[in-house]
Amino acid sequence: MTTIYELIQQQINPFDSTTFRPGNFWQEQQDQSLTVASIHQDVVGEIASLLHQVAKDNRTRTLLLAGDSGAGKSYLLGRLKQQFNSKAFFSYIGPWPESDYIWRHTLRNTVDSLMYIPAGQTQSQLLLWLHGLEADRGQSLIKKLIGERQFFIRHLKNAYPSGIYNPNEFFGVLHDLTNPELYPIACEWLKGDHLDTANLKALRVKHPIDSETAARQILSNLGRIAAATQPIVLCFDNLDNIDRALDGFINLQALFNLNSIIHNQKLNNFLIIISIVTNTWKQNYKRVQAADIARIDAEIRLQPINLDQAEALWASRLHPIHQKAEPKPPTPIYPLSRHHLEAQFPGGKTRPRYTLMLGRKLFQEAKNLSPDDAIYTDIYADVTAAPDPLAAFELLWSQEYKKTQTKVDRLRQFSAPELVQMLREALESLQVIGIQTKLLPSPKYASYSLSYHLPAQLGRIGVIWTEDPNLVGFFHLMKACEKSLQLNLCQTLYLIRGESLGTHKNQGNKIYSDIFTGYPHRHIIPDMTSLHYLATYHNLVNAACAGELVVADQTPNLKQLQELIRQSKLLESCPILDTLGIFTGYTRIIGVSGTPQKQLAADREVKKPELKQIKDYLLALVKTQKMMGRYILTQHTLDQFPDAHEYQINELIFQLCHERQILIIDDTAPVESQLVCMVK
Repeated sequence: MTTIYELIQQQINPFDSTTFRPGNFWQEQQDQSLTVASIHQDVVGEIASLLHQVAKDNRTRTLLLAGDSGAGKSYLLGRLKQQFNSKAFFSYIGPWPESDYIWRHTLRNTVDSLMYIPAGQTQSQLLLWLHGLEADRGQSLIKKLIGERQFFIRHLKNAYPSGIYNPNEFFGVLHDLTNPELYPIACEWLKGDHLDTANLKALRVKHPIDSETAARQILSNLGRIAAATQPIVLCFDNLDNIDRALDGFINLQALFNLNSIIHNQKLNNFLIIISIVTNTWKQNYKRVQAADIARIDAEIRLQPINLDQAEALWASRLHPIHQKAEPKPPTPIYPLSRHHLEAQFPGGKTRPRYTLMLGRKLFQEAKNLSPDDAIYTDIYADVTAAPDPLAAFELLWSQEYKKTQTKVDRLRQFSAPELVQMLREALESLQVIGIQTKLLPSPKYASYSLSYHLPAQLGRIGVIWTEDPNLVGFFHLMKACEKSLQLNLCQTLYLIRGESLGTHKNQGNKIYSDIFTGYPHRHIIPDMTSLHYLATYHNLVNAACAGELVVADQTPNLKQLQELIRQSKLLESCPILDTLGIFTGYTRIIGVSGTPQKQLAADREVKKPELKQIKDYLLALVKTQKMMGRYILTQHTLDQFPDAHEYQINELIFQLCHERQILIIDDTAPVESQLVCMVK
C-alpha cells in the first residue's frame, strides 16, 4: 500500500513545465485526459459553427483567434484538430522564414500536414482526401480507376472543366498518390520540392512548383477539389517569429495579403485560423491595411478561466497519482487546495499556464520530508527552494531534442530558406558578429544564403545551404555563387549540401568543382545530428518569441533563451557549428571523404548512448525535482535513452552519490521505496 504522501515524494511533479508547450498539433500528441472540456468550450462551439458553414456553402472564412500568452491558443488548436478531424482536414502552419516565400511555405506545411495519419485511421489525410472524391452514383473513383491514369485525368478534367491550374500534371500526380512506389515523390512534388530529372520524369511532370504563383495555384486546386470531400483548416500559429518588415516589426501584412488573395480569387473550402498573441495584434494591426482586416469574418478573444476550471485543470494532472494512492486522497486536488487558488487569484480569474505554474510550485512544497527523515535535514537540499533555471533548461532541451529526433528523419524535410533560418538563429544565439541574410545576388536564391564574420578569420564568410536535388536549379545556384565571388560579396564561401552534386557532365558540377574543391571555398556535408540540434533550438525560439516557453518558474523571452543556450553550452555539440569554427573563431574544414549518400546512411545508424549525456540528464532531473523516487528516476531516464541499460543508470546514480551531488535516502530500503534528493 502506497500512501499519497509517499507518492508525492516519489513521483515527477505532474505540473512540470516541460509539458506546458503544445506546439505543432501533428507533432505533439496531446493527452486527452488532461483536457478540461469546459475551458473555452464556447470558443470551440463558435469555431464548429464556422466550420459547418464552410462545409455547407464551400466559401472560405477567416477567424482571428487572439489570446494572452498562456491563455491556451496552441492547445486549443490541437483540441480542435482532435475533435473535428473527422469533419475537416487540418494543417498546422508555423512561422515562415521569408515573406516572399509565404505561399510556398503555406503549401509545403499544408501538404506536410495532409501526410499525417489522423487518430483512428490507417491512411494519411491526403489519401483520405483523395478517396473522398466520388464518381457518379456514389462509386469510389479511386477504386474504379486505379491504374487507369489517363482515364483518371480525363474524368477529373471533365468534372472540373475550369479553374484547375495545370490540370494534366496535377491530376496525374493525384493518381500517382495511389501508387505506393510513387506516393513519396508525388507528395514531395506537391510540397514544392525541386525534384531531380528522374523523379520528375517518373511523375510525368516538366517542372517543380518553384514560384509563389505556382504554389498559390496548387493550393487553389486543393481547395477546389476539397468541395467534394471536406474543408481544409489552415492554422497559422506562432506568428511572433515570422520575418520582419523594413520598419523592424513582424510582417503581418504578408499573411493578410495571402488571406485577401484567397478570398478575392475565391480559393474555396478553407477555414483559415490566425492564432496570435493579443499584445502582438495590438502592436501590429495598424500596420495591416484596413481592406485586408475587413477580410476577417470573425474575431474571437480567449478569455481567462474561472477557479472551478482551474481546479479541474489541477485535478486532471493529479488524477494518475491519486489512482495509485491508498487510502484515496481526501479531495481530487490534494495536496493542493481551493484556498491556494483564491489566495493567488483573488479576482477569481486566471490563465491555464498560471494555474499550472502555481500547481508546480505548491506540489514541490508538498515534497517536504516527513519528520521521521529529519536526520537528513542538514544534508539534503531544500526541496522548496527555487528551481535551478539552467538545470530546468537542460532537461527541457533533452526532451525537445528527443522529440526532434523522432520527427525529423531527413535533411530535405526542410526547405532551403528554413535551413538557413535555423542556422542564422543558432549563430545569433552564440553572438556571432556581422550576420547578414541574403548574400547571393540572385533574387530566387538569396534566401538560401547568409554571411558573417569570425574574429580569427579575415573577411566576410558566406554560407549557402540547399538540399534541392534538381540539378538545373543547382546550376543556377552555382552561377549565383560565382557571381557573388566576382562581386566580392564575401572572401570565403561554404556550400552546405548532402544531396547529389551531379557529375562532370553537368554544368553545375563544373562550376562547383571550380569553386568548392580548392581553397578557401569548401563544401561541407551536413549530418542529421546537426539538423536535430538546429531544429530543436528553432522550436524553442518560436516558443520564446510567442511567449509560450516555460523554463521552471520563468517564461524567458528570446534574449533570455539565448543566454540560457550560451550558459548550457549545448550547441557546442552541434557538429556543423563546430566545423564552421563558431567556437574556435576560425573554420575547421576536414577533407570530405565518401559520398553524401554514404555519409547520411552512416548517420542514421543507431548510436550507443552517451554516458555523459545520461549522467547530465539524471542530475538535471533531480535538480528540477529536488526529491523523487529512485525507481521513478531510473524509469524516466530509460524512457529518454531507450538504448541504455538499467545497470548503466544505476552506476551513474552511484557516481553522482560518490561525487556528493545527490543522496539516496535510506539505501537499505527496497529500490521502489528509496528516495533520491539533492545534496547541499
